Amino acid sequence: MENKPRPYMNPYLAGFFLGMVLLGTIYITGRGLGASGGVKDAMLAGVKNVAPSHWENTAYYQSYDASHEGESPLKSWLFFEVAGVFLGALISGIISNRVSLKLEKGPRITNRSRLIFAAAGGALFGFGSQLGRGCTSGSALSGMAVFSFGGIITMLAIFGGAYMLAYFFRKLWLS
Repeated sequence: MENKPRPYMNPYLAGFFLGMVLLGTIYITGRGLGASGGVKDAMLAGVKNVAPSHWENTAYYQSYDASHEGESPLKSWLFFEVAGVFLGALISGIISNRVSLKLEKGPRITNRSRLIFAAAGGALFGFGSQLGRGCTSGSALSGMAVFSFGGIITMLAIFGGAYMLAYFFRKLWLS
């Protein structure tokens, strides 16, 4: 008998729980959710450990060190949030029998092209999150939770941009 994956949670219920976690986070920590800061902290720790001479001779890193009193970038609550999300997702995947490596793609795209598009999209989104001073979680979800005009504009831009660009990529996903 094969172990079949459990069904996904109802998306409306999952959204409700996400909203409750977000509001709880704002209430407890005074901040919303976000991920790009945690990834940036991990990259800062990497630079500090792998290229200490570069760290010592770059104004940005020295400014970071001065404002954080020389503490490790990994002591950031955002780093622990991202680590917790990763660990929680792994545990959820194990419990639901969904842990596997697979490449999801449409019928008209090669594996190589899919990986290139995914890497390029991730790099652009990461770059944009630094220009916008936050990722979708920090800017859009947390911003909208506190009725920030910027959060609403960010959410409209994300979904509007995706909707407009979907037209050009639809043939890669449809049969």
